[in-house]
Amino acid sequence: MKKGLIVAFWAVAATLILVLVALPISLQAHLIAGLVVVACMIVLKFFRAQGIWRLVALSLGTAIVLRYVFWRTTNTLPPINELANYIPAILLYIAEMYCVMMLFLSLFVVSSPLPSRRPPMIDEENLPSVDVFVPSYNESASLLATTLAAAKAMNYPADKMTVWLLDDGGTDQKCESLDKTQAAEARERRAELQALCAALGVNYLTRTKNLHAKAGNLNNALEHSTGDLIAVFDADHAPARSFLEETVGYFSTEKNLFLVQTPHFFINPDPLERNLGTFQTMPSENEMFYGIIQRGLDKWNAAFFCGSAAVLRREALQETNGFSGISITEDCETALELHSRGWKSIYVDKPLIAGLQPDSFASFIGQRSRWAQGMMQIMRYRFPPFKRGLKLPQRLCYMSSTLFWFFPLTRFFFLVSPLCYLFFSLEIFTASGGEFLAYTSTYMMVNFMMQNYLYGRYRWPWISDLYEFIQTVYLLPAILSVIANPSKPTFKVTAKNESMIQSRVSELGAPFFVIFGILVLGVIATAVRIWAEPYKADVTLVTGAWNLLNLIIAGCALGVVSERGTRRQSHRIRSQRPSRFIMGDKIVDAMIQDVSVGGASLRLSQSGLPGLKKGALGTLEFTPYSKLPINQLPMEVRKMSMDEKGVLIGCRFLTETPEHHQLIADLVFANADQWSEFQKRRHQDIGILRGTLWFLTVAIYQTGRGLAYLFGLQKLGASQSPAPAVNTAAEPASIAK
Repeated sequence: MKKGLIVAFWAVAATLILVLVALPISLQAHLIAGLVVVACMIVLKFFRAQGIWRLVALSLGTAIVLRYVFWRTTNTLPPINELANYIPAILLYIAEMYCVMMLFLSLFVVSSPLPSRRPPMIDEENLPSVDVFVPSYNESASLLATTLAAAKAMNYPADKMTVWLLDDGGTDQKCESLDKTQAAEARERRAELQALCAALGVNYLTRTKNLHAKAGNLNNALEHSTGDLIAVFDADHAPARSFLEETVGYFSTEKNLFLVQTPHFFINPDPLERNLGTFQTMPSENEMFYGIIQRGLDKWNAAFFCGSAAVLRREALQETNGFSGISITEDCETALELHSRGWKSIYVDKPLIAGLQPDSFASFIGQRSRWAQGMMQIMRYRFPPFKRGLKLPQRLCYMSSTLFWFFPLTRFFFLVSPLCYLFFSLEIFTASGGEFLAYTSTYMMVNFMMQNYLYGRYRWPWISDLYEFIQTVYLLPAILSVIANPSKPTFKVTAKNESMIQSRVSELGAPFFVIFGILVLGVIATAVRIWAEPYKADVTLVTGAWNLLNLIIAGCALGVVSERGTRRQSHRIRSQRPSRFIMGDKIVDAMIQDVSVGGASLRLSQSGLPGLKKGALGTLEFTPYSKLPINQLPMEVRKMSMDEKGVLIGCRFLTETPEHHQLIADLVFANADQWSEFQKRRHQDIGILRGTLWFLTVAIYQTGRGLAYLFGLQKLGASQSPAPAVNTAAEPASIAK
């Protein structure tokens, strides 16, 4: 009965919306109606409306969006016989309709995402065996040592867990290469990693040939292992001690469960966050996906495998002969295939690993190009809308996940469309200034409100536009190439832990300065057209404002491609952990302030330590979470300072044995709660108006910084960007500086 009433309510609401959409009313009436809807959404947002009221607000916004679509379709396209106008006009129209479609798919996926789950109790008497796979290609032994040590330290019975290093950099094919240098490097790598694995109690595994990239590497490991469950961690993804405790229990409660996926948390900023200085205060790009979208997908049994930080059931993988390898995004492809066979997935909304993301803009683009091309391959080879076995909600969810990567096409059309009018007088949008104000302005305001309803604490205004803009220049040709030749893309490992010592313009930065210059010419053209054609001033002003908006985003992008140099080689994590600092026969109580895989900052309880100076050797002693044979790390003092609280020293770890890597992993990665706490500090909904003013301030500054880098004025460019317009008093000062 209750379900019937709900269905009837939404049927009536949908009918009313459709009637309102097609209702012929004046411009003034539509403008008033749009502003009333915006006001209602603001009021509901102010009272933090949830449940049915949240859906009502989104429904009101949907009505305005549909009215805009109706008007845009019936009143704004030029005649088809005017091809010079019609062709760019219809391309822009398609781009807009794509955005509307993606908005509606997003509404379906995330309008009511599942709340965070609590892990079920683990049956201690019937624990499944777990094989932990750490695939590697070209990562250094020191990076792998930390990840392997963290994986080995996970809280799970030793006789039920086996950790495997899957080395694709030391295959027989590489060791026997005709290139003698490459062969020698591969043999040296294999010997070094075999020794590391033996010391850490980890199984080393390589294979004959590098076939099918990461998917082939994982499938080779499946053939050599027997665990009931498979945990997968990228080489730079170190798990917390509680990872298996938080994930394995679900497989006992859900018999047809093939996947438990957890978020990817990163301890370093991506190029946008680092170069704009937003890492400590603004939610990261991936948090919108892992904080909202995956929870929405989870509601419809469509949360998919993300390549790492996940546990999979061997039985399910055997049904598909292992991980799928047709596309270069084997993770999503594997999940799609298993979902179509009736298997279920679960998403756990708690960061349980800490990893590294690309430091340089070039590596960032390389990673996103692989993702975009892989999703295009899935569309070509698997085509989720017609994939047999999927339920309708799953089809819509996979459509949302794959079609998203067409955004470079729409971004390109939005960028060049105003220039078509300003430079060439092409009438690609036939509307007066008044019509544009009544329809487009209310549509944009409602669109922003709906995005804020869906992602407010996880994505600030205009940041998605900036992320999409900086990717469009290089993803557009990448997408077109895979559409033309779906089998062309090959898997390429993303570079991590890069050295960024020198401040410079990225090697991929030149097109952004060219685009910025063209958009500046568009501003000049706006002024010239208003002077030369005052009778068209309303249309020119609207088009010029559109171009100016593009210019602001493009100016901010100049700051993104202007790489800030940093001397820090590893990324610091805030940590309040009691310890002792030992120098010779002197022992002083200390508190670890922050820590990285390379060193730590300690606050000493007393300053009177003879011989304490730069270069002095000492030992850090602390109680590890894991049962380790040692509890002392050798250190070298690198710097000292004093404040009102006492002496603060910065030390570098002197890692000499595998046990030292185990201690470092325990210090940095064992406690998962620190990742959640850091994310919560960044989850602030600063609102549309405040966020827009903040973005405008940052864009103006970053435009100047980018131009300073271009003309070699690095001293001006290297200064810090203005702080966001949010309260940062409680933010940590030591996380990933």
